[in-house]
Amino acid sequence: MSTQVLIVGAGPTGLVLAIALARRGVTVRIIDQNSGPGQASRAMAVHARTLEFYHQLGFAEVVVNQGIKIDTLHLREHGDDIAQLDLNDIGTGLSPYPFVLAYPQDDHERLLVAQLQAEGVEVEWNTELESFTQDEWGVRATLQRDGERITSSSAYLCGCDGARSRVRESLKLDFVGGTYNHRYYVADVHTTGPANQDLRVHLGANTLALMLPVRSRGMQRLIGILPDDAPPQPDFEAVRPMLEPLLGIQVDQVNWFSTYRVHHRVAAHFRVDRCFLAGDAGHIHSPAGGQGMNTGIGDAINLAWKLGHVLQGRADAALLDSYEAERIVFARKLVITTDRAFQLMVSQGAGGQLLRSWLLPHVFPALSHIAAARRTLFKTLSQVMIHYPDSPLSGGRAGDIIGGDRLPWLPLDNGHDNYAALQTLDWQLHVYGRTDPLLAAAAQALRLPLHAYPWSEAAADAGLLQDAAYLVRPDMHVALALPRQEVDALQQLVTRFSLRFGKDS
Repeated sequence: MSTQVLIVGAGPTGLVLAIALARRGVTVRIIDQNSGPGQASRAMAVHARTLEFYHQLGFAEVVVNQGIKIDTLHLREHGDDIAQLDLNDIGTGLSPYPFVLAYPQDDHERLLVAQLQAEGVEVEWNTELESFTQDEWGVRATLQRDGERITSSSAYLCGCDGARSRVRESLKLDFVGGTYNHRYYVADVHTTGPANQDLRVHLGANTLALMLPVRSRGMQRLIGILPDDAPPQPDFEAVRPMLEPLLGIQVDQVNWFSTYRVHHRVAAHFRVDRCFLAGDAGHIHSPAGGQGMNTGIGDAINLAWKLGHVLQGRADAALLDSYEAERIVFARKLVITTDRAFQLMVSQGAGGQLLRSWLLPHVFPALSHIAAARRTLFKTLSQVMIHYPDSPLSGGRAGDIIGGDRLPWLPLDNGHDNYAALQTLDWQLHVYGRTDPLLAAAAQALRLPLHAYPWSEAAADAGLLQDAAYLVRPDMHVALALPRQEVDALQQLVTRFSLRFGKDS
């Protein structure tokens, strides 16, 4: 069977892209130059929006059960606790996953590899992309494995191959941004005393140290800035004298230790003809907020359904233009905001001192007890606020929801929710209230599933409009918000992109 999509890079972004494509019946090939899933991986936070995507794919609960819900954030400075922030169910009512989950990237990757194997796709490890060419018919790539050259032909190529992306470099795309002066370390360690279940963060001038629990090994993940006087190739002993007092811990076992540098960059484009970039190949961020890996997974979900539609003749190829239009805008904003936040947190200047000595210890904990502030914090970190208002796929407004927004999560009286229907991975119409017969007839003619939900106070609280219709994309974003169930707007979108609904269309 010929390959429709060649994916270069088997980190979380590439693996999720492969799973989401395979679920849609697309034939994929995924390669990685490494010998297996990463060991010294840094990403720990799995945010609510990622878990919502995983729920759609059917394995969110496995991830939640293998991870650890972080109940409390401990902020420290000068070796002392200065504030505590209660994170327990901070997003209640906003998502079926109203918490912050700690789940180390190496465990995460192994789970995704197993999920992909269940779809009948094996990662081709120890396999490197050497070169490729593309034309109007497809992409022809030369791969290397054990000194042997292998030729691959595919309709599309997706570079999910990280910050040093061979795909991006081959496409000669600028990767504009910078590199932070500090070097960072990451380690898995065991500490003496009771097991830590919380997130501990030490902030100081040019100092950052985090500790999160790792359930699979009973270990703690440490991430932080190396001291300026650390040797060029340090080991854990180079940070122990500084680190242990900062976090108030004593390390009695080191599982592994690694160092790295942090960059903040965005590629000039996420698409060149038949080639796409996703994840770190397209954008890399400061560690503030744990956004990088989750953003890459969001790229994969966005790209997968669009590639699937075009390859299966369910949409015009112009649909693929919306991938860059939607994702590059968010990536640029995220790089700017995480860079500013990170620079402020470790700044030696007055702003950094004000943040650490007054705002964080005094104002932050007080705000954490205010429901509106907790909701805002959750929305900011969890990525449920990502929206595409300027996308060619987006239109209309109904209630607080505009085209391009994430479909609000709505628990129902029967113990289910409106996200259950989304596991079809396909388009659907949602109506909250009464369904207009004209809309029902149009949906039937288009073979577009229509789900009608009774109007409720909870629906109003979620920002939905009574008797409005919402055209929901395969990635759980609203394409059209139709306050009066306008059939003509629906027909116009279908015509514009030659959309065909229905699984067997």
